[in-house]
Amino acid sequence: MNAIEKASAFVGKTFSLWVLLFAALGFFAPHLFVGYKAGIAPLLGIVMFGMGLTLSTEDFRDVFRRPKDVAIGVVGHYLIMPGIAYVLAVALRLPPEIAVGVILVGCCPSGTASNVMTFLARGDVALGVSIGAVSTLIAPFATPALVSLLAGAWMQINTTSLFMDIVQVVIVPIALGIVAKTLFRRQAEASVKALPLVSTVAIVLIIAIIVALNQSKLLTNGLLMFAAVILHNLLGFALGYLFARLFGMDLAKRKAVMFETGMQNSGLGAALAAAHFSPLAAVPSALFSVWHNLSGSALATWFARKDGK
Repeated sequence: MNAIEKASAFVGKTFSLWVLLFAALGFFAPHLFVGYKAGIAPLLGIVMFGMGLTLSTEDFRDVFRRPKDVAIGVVGHYLIMPGIAYVLAVALRLPPEIAVGVILVGCCPSGTASNVMTFLARGDVALGVSIGAVSTLIAPFATPALVSLLAGAWMQINTTSLFMDIVQVVIVPIALGIVAKTLFRRQAEASVKALPLVSTVAIVLIIAIIVALNQSKLLTNGLLMFAAVILHNLLGFALGYLFARLFGMDLAKRKAVMFETGMQNSGLGAALAAAHFSPLAAVPSALFSVWHNLSGSALATWFARKDGK
């Protein structure tokens, strides 16, 4: 178990490198991954099950202890990221499948790595965890409603089907993880040490599969999609920070809201896009997963160094 724990810690610290490596493998050796499209949703379910194993009642106490702060973070997340996505889709005149993909990832809940970035940036981790948990739990309602509202101009949206898929690949695995932790506490606590390794493998495989399925389309639309993804993420960070500042939050809280706003559960976006739209619609989610881990790490490091000085 000690070897697994060390490997897990190493992989967790070098997550961004693994994301880049597997994205490159998917692009240059697509034959290794194209046959595994059906594995995207189960892989995301594994990540969400792991999230359930790490959740506790302590993570939700902040929701009742300081509901205003949590509400600001959740509302900001579901207001800012979908809004930016829609504006970018219109301003950049994105093709329908790409527009839907950008809007879909913008309507997803907070990303699983946002809490790590908040910690590295010396932000309010407890607040970040609470915002991420609440945004994930309300995703079955918020995500389909926002996608239907904003992406309906480009493509017909089956809201009910989106709702059911989010429940199946997010809520059910998280609930099972919480139940497993409750019934098998000692075993669950031991297995948590391996979670960074398991989650990293699952996420990088999802990215590799999506990139492999769209290798040829990335050659023709790659720059446009990268531009949309980078702008989406950076504007999300900036507006998330300003949104928290608007409500008088201190610096630690602003960092938490910023990372919970700008970092999305792109694995969910990829799974939903692949299941409901097309492989191309899943590419913005895959690119977002690559980019937001790089930008988030750089921003967290900058904040930590600034605080140190």
